Amino acid sequence: MPSHLFADRPSQQPPERGAVDALISQTRRLRGEVDAVRRDATDENDPQVRWQRALCDLAVHQLDDLRAHLGHLRNGVPEQPTEACREDGGAPGAATAHNGRPSAEQATGSLLSRVGSAEWNLLTDEVSWSEELFRIFGRHPETGPMSLDELPSAVFADDQTVLTQLVTGCLIDGKPIDSEFRIVRADGRVRTLHMVGEPVLDSEGCTASMWAVLRDVSELRRSERAVRDSQDSLRRRQEVEQTEHRVAVELQEAVLPPWRGPLRLAQGGPAALDLAGHYLPSGSSTRIGGDWYDALELPDGDALLTVGDLTGHGVSVTSSMAMLLGALRGLAVAGIRPGPLLGHLNQLMESSAQPALGSAVCCRYHPATRTLSWSQAGHPAPLLFRDGTGRALSRPDGVLLGATASGAAYEQAEVRLLPGDLLLLHTDGLTRAAAGLGSDTSGTERLLALAPRFARASDAQDCVRSVIEEFGDTARVDDACVVAARVGDLS
Repeated sequence: MPSHLFADRPSQQPPERGAVDALISQTRRLRGEVDAVRRDATDENDPQVRWQRALCDLAVHQLDDLRAHLGHLRNGVPEQPTEACREDGGAPGAATAHNGRPSAEQATGSLLSRVGSAEWNLLTDEVSWSEELFRIFGRHPETGPMSLDELPSAVFADDQTVLTQLVTGCLIDGKPIDSEFRIVRADGRVRTLHMVGEPVLDSEGCTASMWAVLRDVSELRRSERAVRDSQDSLRRRQEVEQTEHRVAVELQEAVLPPWRGPLRLAQGGPAALDLAGHYLPSGSSTRIGGDWYDALELPDGDALLTVGDLTGHGVSVTSSMAMLLGALRGLAVAGIRPGPLLGHLNQLMESSAQPALGSAVCCRYHPATRTLSWSQAGHPAPLLFRDGTGRALSRPDGVLLGATASGAAYEQAEVRLLPGDLLLLHTDGLTRAAAGLGSDTSGTERLLALAPRFARASDAQDCVRSVIEEFGDTARVDDACVVAARVGDLS
């Protein structure tokens, strides 16, 4: 009877040994590089890192598998396992982890040896198994190999029908076998085997025997499942983030002022304010934060100007910002002055179901006297530009909103504005982008350096446009808001 190495077709000549050795060396070197990348992925709480690590595990298994095949190609027979890489299956002293799973070294090295072969002679009923196949099945050689009739008894119940169809198709119809099934070993472990086999034909073309090569691919399939699971987890997280981002954007657009161009407040008198505002997103479009700006004409003819920022990003912060901005508008319409107003906002932040920290500046402009009353809560001071130069207003005392218990006092300052003055309010995300996270000094200096351009601007919108040209392309780590208010000229 011809050897199963030939089956019903001639074998090809193996490649030169040196060429295969070179491929094995390249595979071994690549495996080391992939393993180094895998060790660097340490944050198991990050789905992105878990997905990266799972891909690396799968690549390591695939490279081990490739190296094993190349070794078989070079040597002509499968490599015999060593004690160190025996995962289970009757080898005395084989080391396993305390939970019965193979250790990390065994899991990645098992593919080098987990290949066994078998032949079932239909004429003599003889069965021959390689030593490694006994180890794969966890079966002692003394018990002898399993016949084709006995084989399904070791197969996972759900896969028995599949195996029967494969064997029947091979023996009766001469179809080759190339499929996978699971076995249940005597120790209760379930292993996944990849079986490749063909019928061996006699001189009359009838099936005389069947040979097969069975490979334990359990760890390989485990790595593939880990990749799929981590990829699904990553995709779900991305979908959640996209949904949250969309909701945050819609909520932000709903509560920020509907106007984007110039706006005249204070009942259109000679001291009316020419206003313009703009929101600048962060360098990462997914980081929708709690920055706000607002301008509102109050019932008594005064104008409310405010900007602020809540710490954090996402829907919860944006919803807190909407709540805070709604409260601020209501208190201002009720006639509460800037200092007490911030005190009430601090109480609101303290009692909120979602505690957060925030900074704000609140200004109330009285057009009849061109007086600006303002208070701040841990926020950059407004910048005043007059006659081609700019300066920051001296800040009255005030702590961050939500940083202290109820009863925090917020001082109030006043400044007299002149016709043509420009008042610029902004959140710190604008100036921190220029100087880094630690300081906004250089960013403020860049704003003050725009004074000559502000002096030549035709309106407040032109001033905001100059700020956007200066800071719009900066890779901001946070979002930002800016409001420009120019006092009307009596002439």
